[in-house]
Amino acid sequence: MRTGTVKFYIESKGYGFITDEETGKDIFVHASGVKAEDLREGTRVSYQEEDGRKGKVATEVHVL
Repeated sequence: MRTGTVKFYIESKGYGFITDEETGKDIFVHASGVKAEDLREGTRVSYQEEDGRKGKVATEVHVL
């Protein structure tokens, strides 16, 4: 599992980005991969990284 911080998450649209703690790169997160109730800017999360159609995506996102 990787860890990161929520850069932003737009609940009404169902997507956002997480900044990876190790690499500093942003990774896309879609509502389908979120296992947490409430993602807010600055929230620390753990996630798995998978290949998506347009690049890497975060799945199995959990608030730490």
